Amino acid sequence: MQPVGAFLWFLFPLVVYASSSLPNIIIIFADDLGYGDLGCYGHPSSLTPNLDQLAAGGLRFTDFYSSTSACSPSRAALLTGRHPIRSGIYPGVFNSGSRGGLPLNETTIAEILKPQGYATAIIGKWHLGYGANGKYLPIYQGFDDFLGVPYSHDQGPCQNLTCFPPDTKCYGTCDQGRVLLPVFQNDKIIKQPVDFPHLVEDYNNFAREFITNYAKKAQPFFLYYASHHTHYPQFAGKLYTGRSLRGPFGDALMEFDGSVGNIVQTLRHSGVENNTFLFFTSDNGPETKRMSRGGNSGLLKCGKATTYEGGMREPAIAYWPGKIPTGVTHELASTLDLLPTIAALTKAKLPTVHLDGYDLTDLLFQGPKGKSKRNTMFYYPITPSKILGMFAVRYGMYKAHFFTEGAQQSEKTADPDCHSTATLTAHYPPLLYDLEADPSENYNLLASGEAEKYMSLLQQVELEKAKFEAGMEFAESEFNKGEDLDLQPCYNPQCTPKPSCCHTPDITL
Repeated sequence: MQPVGAFLWFLFPLVVYASSSLPNIIIIFADDLGYGDLGCYGHPSSLTPNLDQLAAGGLRFTDFYSSTSACSPSRAALLTGRHPIRSGIYPGVFNSGSRGGLPLNETTIAEILKPQGYATAIIGKWHLGYGANGKYLPIYQGFDDFLGVPYSHDQGPCQNLTCFPPDTKCYGTCDQGRVLLPVFQNDKIIKQPVDFPHLVEDYNNFAREFITNYAKKAQPFFLYYASHHTHYPQFAGKLYTGRSLRGPFGDALMEFDGSVGNIVQTLRHSGVENNTFLFFTSDNGPETKRMSRGGNSGLLKCGKATTYEGGMREPAIAYWPGKIPTGVTHELASTLDLLPTIAALTKAKLPTVHLDGYDLTDLLFQGPKGKSKRNTMFYYPITPSKILGMFAVRYGMYKAHFFTEGAQQSEKTADPDCHSTATLTAHYPPLLYDLEADPSENYNLLASGEAEKYMSLLQQVELEKAKFEAGMEFAESEFNKGEDLDLQPCYNPQCTPKPSCCHTPDITL
């Protein structure tokens, strides 16, 4: 079922402009989207025709990982190619009044592309700090333009806001005692509170104008679309409300899919589709405590805020017609690998700091036959500590859990290991799983009666773990700088009483 007016990009004609010799770069980053949420990843009732077409025309990953299982640290890792611990983006996520943010001396993808002549823009959710006078906003981190929200849209009162037209209020109450969620254009608030039913229309218009403008100029561009549709509480506009088979979550997912179609349609119409590297993935697994409103991990264990597969293993698609062969890859890859990969594609200079990612160009350009330089994945909890170190290691097809812990965000599943009642537990020897034969992490190989055959493997895993931990530097925690509610973004900073007075003049509360 496709709503009238929805974007089906593969139906649109081509208009040819001159193209830059450097490829355009687009990253599409979903929010709290699970491994099992898309049609192309097996969900029986998700309506995601545009993402499914990307998968059919690109390279779909089965073993792709976010660096961690929460919003702020996963976004820092994506943009810097560094584990978020190295940047101080721990423990947890930024709030509306957080003093800290992504340190300005960290180098983002946008900042490595600017010297190459790229126009850069972000649409959607930032969630890497606001700070005093907005000092951590994207325009101070390499982005020319920003249209979106500074943090998650549940981090302010939402119970009186409309999430679905004509007047279906947002589900739940969200965070209380804070300012209403603002929408920014660069460093200016243009709407407070957000108008959810029309927000994505604005995002779509911005994306079309941005792509079309720079395609006409033959100037390379980088567009980072950080969607927040599928984060709680979900929202959608008129074209998608009530149209899906999955209720509010499905409607929100369907609108997100339509916005992906808008981007690809515009690339095609502008004649730059074949000169654009597009990558899609998600920041972390689903918030299963929201049940049907929280996404789906598919066959993977648990979800958001855990180091089980459902928390960090994500859907991912690489798309570049004529460059990236179509098919499916089972090679290991991560959001950490995007910065070095994009640097290689654009001949950009790498930052002179320790990077945790690998250049994936050999894998991408050989498609299903390609090999990844990554053979390990290291799983840290969202509240990491030097004392405990990493919780799990993936080495090739095997995964060893040295610590396990459930999370409040992964409640409501049938698996008690996912719940907050599953307290921190050390495992030595570790729990060992073959993720090719057992991606659901059900069968501990060391409890199979054949433990001896895995002893050499365990020794290698422990060597990899020790080597990585020896090189891990814990930067000063940005979150431990605390909060000051006076720092929250307010349309009229001098108004009283706060936070209720913080709204644009067109709003009557």
